[in-house]
Amino acid sequence: MSGGFGFTLRARDGAARRGRMVTAHGSVETPAFMPVGTAATVKAMRPEDVAATGAEIVLANTYHLMLRPGAERIAALGGLHRFMNWNRPILTDSGGFQVMSLAKLRQIDETGVTFRSHLDGALYRLTPERSIEIQRLLGSDIAMAFDECTPFPATLDEARTSMALSMRWAARSKEAFVPRAGHALFGIVQGGVHGALRGQSASALIEIGFDGYAVGGLAVGEGQATMFAVLDEAVPALPETSPRYLMGVGKPEDIVGAVARGIDLFDCVLPTRSGRTAQAFTRRGQVNLRNARHLDDPRPLDEACACSACRAYSRAYLHHLVRSGEILASMLLTEHNLRYYQDVMADMRAAIAAGRFADFTAAFAAARAAGDIPPR
Repeated sequence: MSGGFGFTLRARDGAARRGRMVTAHGSVETPAFMPVGTAATVKAMRPEDVAATGAEIVLANTYHLMLRPGAERIAALGGLHRFMNWNRPILTDSGGFQVMSLAKLRQIDETGVTFRSHLDGALYRLTPERSIEIQRLLGSDIAMAFDECTPFPATLDEARTSMALSMRWAARSKEAFVPRAGHALFGIVQGGVHGALRGQSASALIEIGFDGYAVGGLAVGEGQATMFAVLDEAVPALPETSPRYLMGVGKPEDIVGAVARGIDLFDCVLPTRSGRTAQAFTRRGQVNLRNARHLDDPRPLDEACACSACRAYSRAYLHHLVRSGEILASMLLTEHNLRYYQDVMADMRAAIAAGRFADFTAAFAAARAAGDIPPR
């Protein structure tokens, strides 16, 4: 294992866990949500404003950064932390999901993937060794093993073949990883929606040995019930003493359900993407600021929120910005959504520490069921 990286469990409440992860660029209180900074930026946000929402770690994208501006260029400029002015922990994904979802004319073989860039059609080759090298050049605190993200739906045989390839790539990723103080490598559990395959994948990764373990290949169309069923199978197979990361999830209710099943880390584009499309998350559910009912509404988005959008602006003003196509709408709604997500994570951490997680989940569900009631 890489020296200097650490994870400590501080409290449990049922399967829910309260922990602290220590990296080269600081600590992260868990359960934690990582805002997505695909191209070395969280869209519509300055780094200091991301930190002000309560975020302690962000995710950056290996695939996108290798295409533009290039990992070697970022390394020459001092690494990703300096490049994007974020001196806190960074996790980089391996590029496997983006190769599946974005790249053109991809061809997979035992050694890696050949594909054409979705930007300009240029030909690239990505292998476990190159993915790990890119993440080392970027200087991320947490690197991810290179894997094939199993598509959904997939037959049992297709999922088995894909999972087995990912496990071979995981071993090569571990071999290529250069241990450095405070830096970690996570393995990724695959296996589609098949519980037995997920168990086999977890066992293979544990035998290889990683600093943390992610569950990948979910939130790809399988639905919440199936996702939770997979987590019920996969999470208990993972080591108690390592952080657990559910990749690409998600909706607030999905995150709460996953924390209840023992997950520690999350990422998703949903809060930032929604902020750019006039959607706001509140304690009473989602709000569409395009709706005409906000035209004369003097209330803040969420009375309990301390973000600048809620402290200083009315729903009527936010509606006006959205309808006018003003950039400030994206900035304010993105800030609000990230603050909401961070507040949910903080509330869950406090509830787990106090042994009141069941009370939190009940109150969370009740508030969302009540809905966002417009003024009379």
